[in-house]
Amino acid sequence: MLLEGKKILIAGITNDDSLAFAVAKKAQEEGAEIVLTSVGRLVSIAERAARRLPTPVDVLDVDVTKPDQIAALGDELGRRWGRVDGALHAIANANPETCLGGDIMKAGWDDVGQALHVSAYSLKALAEAVVPLMKEGGGSIVGLDFDARQAWPVYDWMGVAKAALESTARYLARDLGSLGVRVNLVAAGPMRTLSAKSIPGFGAFEDIWSERAPLGWDLRDGEPVARACVALLSDWFPATTGEIVHVDGGFHAVGA
Repeated sequence: MLLEGKKILIAGITNDDSLAFAVAKKAQEEGAEIVLTSVGRLVSIAERAARRLPTPVDVLDVDVTKPDQIAALGDELGRRWGRVDGALHAIANANPETCLGGDIMKAGWDDVGQALHVSAYSLKALAEAVVPLMKEGGGSIVGLDFDARQAWPVYDWMGVAKAALESTARYLARDLGSLGVRVNLVAAGPMRTLSAKSIPGFGAFEDIWSERAPLGWDLRDGEPVARACVALLSDWFPATTGEIVHVDGGFHAVGA
């Protein structure tokens, strides 16, 4: 099994149709011991999802915009495991009324700043919690991405936040490589998750993606994304960092 004996943090789960849940399930199937994080009112929903995993696990309430809670997360993982081998960053949020929907001029800095903090800077914050616990050869940090190389319909400031996430991952890869810590992203195609449903006009992605992706695309099947994340969290990519792996049916590779 790819993750036999590994201690893996899955940060940012919402419910059991989220990609974080799919990764958590696959990680357990591949032998990992995991713990989940969610935040605030989502914790109770995440706890219900956690009970549906092959082995039920704890959900920690962590607000990644609060330094004291990031520090407490590191302390808890240290007490619980003594080490961390890998972490999944599945954290993103933006005010759908101002930051999404097809008019990038609507949002003010307060909303934009919050989106960037939660969706991009949080990758660095999560690294602060786990990197000190990545010992004996380092570890792997994997983030969930949505290809930010072009402007998408309705995605607006979340697209900007994903671009910031991609840049953050590259700089973290640069600075953490000497510790043996790899930092990579998986750029997933659109999934019909709770988060996606909050995006006004999300349906614009659905039909066109399935039609144009060379391999096709199932908006309800998180398994391909989960497999890619588990592979990157494993020891099978020891010399890969700063990379964006597309798991989107090949959509990114074709033109109109």
